[in-house]
Amino acid sequence: MAKRRGEVAASYAVDANSGVGEAAFSRGPARLLTADGDRHDGRQLHECRLNFLKTGAVSSAAGSAYAEIGQTKVIVSVFGPRESHKAEAFSGIGRLNCNVQYASFATSVRGKANQGAEEKEFPVLLHKALEGAVMLHTFPKTTVDIFALILQSGGGDLPAVISCASMALADAGIAMYDLVSAVSTGYVGKEVLLDTTLEEEKCSDGEMMVTFMASRNEITQLKITGQWPDATMREALSVSLDACAKLANVMRECLKEELAGVDEDE
Repeated sequence: MAKRRGEVAASYAVDANSGVGEAAFSRGPARLLTADGDRHDGRQLHECRLNFLKTGAVSSAAGSAYAEIGQTKVIVSVFGPRESHKAEAFSGIGRLNCNVQYASFATSVRGKANQGAEEKEFPVLLHKALEGAVMLHTFPKTTVDIFALILQSGGGDLPAVISCASMALADAGIAMYDLVSAVSTGYVGKEVLLDTTLEEEKCSDGEMMVTFMASRNEITQLKITGQWPDATMREALSVSLDACAKLANVMRECLKEELAGVDEDE
């Protein structure tokens, strides 16, 4: 399929584990690895899902982006900077107002009964991931609104939102120190699985999310849950940073293609 302006479809992968052999294991109802050490979708342990990125997805927004990472689909719109409400305390720097919601059809269970906790936590984590990357001093006394909608939940929902929001901010012309890319990693059995699917997340003993500014070699957020042996945690962090750097290159390529398309139109 031919790409349109601002669209990039690509895959990125970290050096995959070799010699897994009989490391196949099962937990719960699903067998997560085959006898050859591959995952259900054919990926190796340290390999990311295919991704599709597109900017300018919402014409009414100052900036927007759409992302498909495996089965996860998200869209983010950015509005502003706009004047802050009078009720807000005076600030010499700008503010980020983050909102993340699941579409009612995003999961196999219709409605939002099981999404309440995540919808409360995700805006806070999105803000923390992006706050250090945005040059807030460039728009004092004003607010930038970020609205993220998860259209389909397929695992790694928040990392997809963070990466997509970073692109939407850049598309809106918001000054940033660097793009923020994000990836999740799961610890299942004795294996580290990069860029986990929804099924793999449900079986994980531990989860890690890394948000990273690759050009500055700076982590903006590190979220770890569950139980992780020290050596395994270091391995997971290493492959996550490598994956974030590769994803950042794909994100930059998408933005460059959009800019090139605008120049051609002019």
